[in-house]
Amino acid sequence: MLKDQKSQSKSKSAIEKELKAVKRRETVLRRAAAKSKDPAWKLGLMDKIPQKVSENLERAFCKAFAVVFDKGSGIIEKTYHPDTVRKDFAIRQFAFQVRCDRKSLKKIQGDAKAANLRNLALTSVEGIGLGAFGIGLPDIILFVGVLLKGIYEVALRYGFDYDSEKEQYFILKLMETSMLKGQEWEDGDAAVDRLISGEDKGSRRKEEMAEQLDRTAGAFAADMLLLKFIQGLPVAGVLGGAGNPIYYQKVLNYAELKYRKRYLSGLLEKKGIENEKADFNH
Repeated sequence: MLKDQKSQSKSKSAIEKELKAVKRRETVLRRAAAKSKDPAWKLGLMDKIPQKVSENLERAFCKAFAVVFDKGSGIIEKTYHPDTVRKDFAIRQFAFQVRCDRKSLKKIQGDAKAANLRNLALTSVEGIGLGAFGIGLPDIILFVGVLLKGIYEVALRYGFDYDSEKEQYFILKLMETSMLKGQEWEDGDAAVDRLISGEDKGSRRKEEMAEQLDRTAGAFAADMLLLKFIQGLPVAGVLGGAGNPIYYQKVLNYAELKYRKRYLSGLLEKKGIENEKADFNH
């Protein structure tokens, strides 16, 4: 019994230390979002983009998100092995249950980051390659596909399946928030944390999903408008395509952090319940 109590205490300590590391990282992102502003040269160039082009880009992002969410999961799953990822997570989870240390928890994070590096290379080649030929709009659906592939892998590596409507709402909220700045980022991050903590337990109506999809697509269109416009220009489009890995990293850094927080918070809650049961039984 004493050994069990010692293991419980050790694992709880490891989880709490990892959660503190997550909170430090959240503080860094919060400060970056507060300071983030579009430079004057970017705003000046964006003003010169025709309104019709801007509207077409936003529609393209909306269509890309809708198509990939509705029909793209099966195609995305052909580019990696979901069952293998699930098995890897089960092995990592068992290792933590046995060792009860931070090193085991970091292995899960390491797996997620390694997968992200592979997808980062993929979106870099895809964006720059299409940009060299002045292909902008068709790249959007490919870029969104790679983004979702990355997030789906992160979700699985932390033990969460992404098929349910509830989980897809969470993913859309993650993606939107990662693109926001200032107070909008603060509000979005608070909404994500409410979903993580379970405060926001409501099921999602189709209308809510559609509204969130539009908000996410709008956030991407607003921030990536200039890059995708440039990407549609021959030769110069390389510069626009080169923005894909930058945005991929931005989105996945936030998504990985929040999935890690959700996973660790769930572990801590489980430990608390186990301790309460042990106290009750004795």
